[in-house]
Amino acid sequence: MSPVSIEEFKKIDLRIAKILEAEDIPGADRIWKLKVDVGAEKKTIVAGIKAFYSKESLVGKNVVLVNNLAPSVIRGVESQGMLLAAKDAAAPGQAPALTLLTVDKELPPGSVVG
Repeated sequence: MSPVSIEEFKKIDLRIAKILEAEDIPGADRIWKLKVDVGAEKKTIVAGIKAFYSKESLVGKNVVLVNNLAPSVIRGVESQGMLLAAKDAAAPGQAPALTLLTVDKELPPGSVVG
């Protein structure tokens, strides 16, 4: 992977987002449609974390969001950002598990991560 300059990195707007809702997307078995609070606005995020998190475990969770990612349409739903997650090393023959990046303290939605 190539190095990224500090100027390039500063372009990424990382924010704390509170997950308000998690919904199924018809016909999609790996992704959730999430409604998140980013402080000044609410956003819709499509996240491929269904195998790792139930709807109930997501609601109320504070996560790290790439807030200024260009929107993309996934399964007919516009995703307006991306949640950050860590992938742990998998044992041979097993899929890696994902863990959402969270904060260890309650912070208001929209707090800048930097």
